[in-house]
Amino acid sequence: MKTRLNCPCSLQIVGTDEDDLVAKVQEHLEADHPGREYDRDMILFMAF
Repeated sequence: MKTRLNCPCSLQIVGTDEDDLVAKVQEHLEADHPGREYDRDMILFMAF
């Protein structure tokens, strides 16, 4: 199960499970990187 992702802006995002990680990454993108959207598969591909 992947629960961490390092954003290129230096923020490390940690979720309790994959669903939580995807939700947190999408919230981060919306707040800090408007116009960038990644689907679940893309987020989990980049996660570890």
